[in-house]
Amino acid sequence: MTERLAPVLMVQGTASHAGKSTLVTALCRILKQDGYRVAPFKAQNMALNSFVAAEGGEIGRSQALQAEACGLDPSIDMNPILLKPEADAHSQVIVNGQSIGSMPAAVYQRRKLELWPHVTAALDRLRARYDVVVAEGAGSPAEINLKATDLANMRVARYARAPVLLVGDIDRGGVFASLLGTLELLDPDERALVAGFAINKFRGDPAILAPGLDFLTQRTGVPVLGVVPHLPRLDLPEEDSLGLDDAASTADPSGRIDIAVIRLPHIANFDEFAPLAGEPLVRLRYVEQLADLGQPNLVILPGTKTTVADLDWLRRTGLADGVLGLAQRRTPILGICGGYQMLGSAIHDPDHAESGMDSVPGLGLLPVETTFATTKRTVRVHGRLLGSVGPFGEAAGADVVAYEIHMGRSVAGAALQPLVRIDTRSGESVRELDGLVSGDGLIAGTYLHGLFENDALRHGIVDGLAAQAPARQSGRAEDRPRRNLAAERGRELDRLADAVRASLDLRPLLAASGLG
Repeated sequence: MTERLAPVLMVQGTASHAGKSTLVTALCRILKQDGYRVAPFKAQNMALNSFVAAEGGEIGRSQALQAEACGLDPSIDMNPILLKPEADAHSQVIVNGQSIGSMPAAVYQRRKLELWPHVTAALDRLRARYDVVVAEGAGSPAEINLKATDLANMRVARYARAPVLLVGDIDRGGVFASLLGTLELLDPDERALVAGFAINKFRGDPAILAPGLDFLTQRTGVPVLGVVPHLPRLDLPEEDSLGLDDAASTADPSGRIDIAVIRLPHIANFDEFAPLAGEPLVRLRYVEQLADLGQPNLVILPGTKTTVADLDWLRRTGLADGVLGLAQRRTPILGICGGYQMLGSAIHDPDHAESGMDSVPGLGLLPVETTFATTKRTVRVHGRLLGSVGPFGEAAGADVVAYEIHMGRSVAGAALQPLVRIDTRSGESVRELDGLVSGDGLIAGTYLHGLFENDALRHGIVDGLAAQAPARQSGRAEDRPRRNLAAERGRELDRLADAVRASLDLRPLLAASGLG
């Protein structure tokens, strides 16, 4: 007897950052609210913000958020192929959660169809477990130079016989031309799968668009299912650098605790700093020029996909000297993953796993040496922040739920205080230590991502920074409300779902999938 597979709904876009990920997240939440067992899927993602799935492998951050909208623990089946861009038009290729190596773009284009069976197997496993799958495309389905080997758009829709919602971003302009042009460039059988158009990020009165909407439907025979408004201050994790541009442009200048995140060229997992940006009194800035560094209360060196290349960039821009100068003036510095490796005395790459250099000197702020490996660690961890002096010590004892994604091993050359005690790794009991804190408590490094998702830890570090800032600058700790990030995330997902439910007529899409 043939196993019944669940229907698939698909969201594709006219371009990157048209809002595909956000609309898939909304549809997942709506269908969950309506009682369906729903799961997200994206065949191929390209992102430097990633997350560790339940099985221990790596997936794109947007699929982790979409799983949260469904009330699920993220699985590698939700994103079977993840590309993590590196320098010189290379990407690390992650298949079923594990790296299969780094490839130039041209080589990957020649080989990518070999990965199609992994895509269909992952999708079929989801369809066997859930009532419905909401799939997300990548970029545009009408990139004619890439279409023959495209794994993420119409090839998925044809395989699953999925009705497609085609989304255009009106905020960029030219939305009618982009929707019509995309449809015209599709093959006839692909056009037949497009069940509706959606216009995203509109500011103003949707009635103004009526003539254009009528024209689209009359010209193509495809209905416009609605106009989704621009949703200001939607506090959900971003996945790519276009989202980082938006975050940087809306930094709150009134924040009295100034935190500067160095915007490395290959910055990774920057979504983990969003909880800090939402804290009262905190101004979070992304800095890529020495002139903008200023005199922050905390500098964060974030994760990066290319530690050696980004450390070289840090030196060439003068930001390395700027960070060292701030450290001399007793400004707290925190390095995370690649940023932690940069803080050490040296980085070794004997197998050239990441670079063509055998060794490079680090910034010398922590007595630690890192050696890159050819295998990657992708695990979830649970532990406690250890006590220390300085701003990080204010959070001592705080619960730490985090994850590791790295290819290096760092060894301390002096007996300094670790930052975190790890109690479980991938669900198994361990007794390990992570990271390092300088003797004065002002310089700290860790391999753990997601620290600031932990409410007590985040509150403690902000309190520690406030205690070191001038009284006129910091305000009183007791005046700051305490945020519950999980509860806020749930409310934001519901707000998104409500806005999309009110804006789009989903009946044609559901009917085309057999759910209506």
